[in-house]
Amino acid sequence: MNDSSWGAPPQAGSQAGSQAGYWGPTDQGPVRGAAPAGPAYDAHDAQQTRPMPAVPDVPVHGPRGGHQDDDRGAARLSGPLFRDEPQAQSYGPYDMPRTSPDGAAPQNPEPMPDAPQPAPAPQKKSAGRDLSSAIGVGVGLGVVIVASLFIVKAVFVGVVAVAVVVGLWELTSRLQERKGIKAPLVPLAVGGAAMVVAGYVRGAEGAWVAMALTALAALVWRMTEPPEGYLKDVTAGVFAAFYVPFLATFVAMMLTAGDGPWRVLTFLLLTVVSDTGAYAVGWRFGKHKLAPRISPGKTREGLLGAVLFAMVAGALCMQFLIDDGAWWQGLLLGLAVAVSATLGDLGESMIKRDLGIKDMGTLLPGHGGIMDRLDSLLPTAPVVWLLLVIFVGSG
Repeated sequence: MNDSSWGAPPQAGSQAGSQAGYWGPTDQGPVRGAAPAGPAYDAHDAQQTRPMPAVPDVPVHGPRGGHQDDDRGAARLSGPLFRDEPQAQSYGPYDMPRTSPDGAAPQNPEPMPDAPQPAPAPQKKSAGRDLSSAIGVGVGLGVVIVASLFIVKAVFVGVVAVAVVVGLWELTSRLQERKGIKAPLVPLAVGGAAMVVAGYVRGAEGAWVAMALTALAALVWRMTEPPEGYLKDVTAGVFAAFYVPFLATFVAMMLTAGDGPWRVLTFLLLTVVSDTGAYAVGWRFGKHKLAPRISPGKTREGLLGAVLFAMVAGALCMQFLIDDGAWWQGLLLGLAVAVSATLGDLGESMIKRDLGIKDMGTLLPGHGGIMDRLDSLLPTAPVVWLLLVIFVGSG
């Protein structure tokens, strides 16, 4: 041991010499395993000294270039030397493990710094849904819709009516489960189906009359139950009647024109292309959130993709599918569809945020429920119907 580096040992007969060993470099306690310096201890002091086992010398270079006896390696290999002996605590890269003179562990041991954690592997972007199931279900629905649209118009009207009834059931069920709102489903379902048929048979006038009668039926139906919650229940009922079946009647009204099937197909294609463009561009290039508090997944880049895709598809559809249509009209139509479809998607996202749910239902694997597919279609239907009437007439 280099005395010049660590200090001289206590002299014989001094008070320090009566202890079990000299103080080490940290001057906080006796170093375990160190040989006593100076003359031998008297018998009285020897009886108070705790015998220590022999520990092999392990040279460790201290911060001052000297050597010290360290038993940390042995402790790590075999644990405590005695069953009742506390585990040595480490205080730093150069400090020796210490205990108090009576063998007790220090009260406030200094914790070792945490080992650096490896950086997490970068995660790939995910759509958040089963794309294979979503594509399969989408293709199946497309086949049913197109087949009914071009074979028998009345069958397509029936498909729309069924979708409306299922959508009303999903919406009212979620309202009751999450908010305790009991919108009257029976008058809404009957009135909603009648609304779609009335729009196809009698046009806009028939749709408005059916809407008014449906709202009145909801008010009367709710009177059969206690008055508590009456106002919120009927308000939700009127909202549901307008949101789902009334907006869907504009699809039926498009079908009444001479080129009605092509108008409906244009409406469906533009909405689907807008959603696809928003997803593709947003997933690949999206960095700036569009409405993070409503729908965190939507980006401004995705909106630009929706506009671009829809405008190109609109120009092609108006030029080749719609009688007397022009490509420039299709550009305006595509722009309007991209905006209305995005607003419709955000609108339903707002409803689902308020209800605290991710999807309105589970009927369509990879998509959610019927309402999760109607969210962008419903508000887009009156926009397309109106612009087609302005551009090429009601037909």
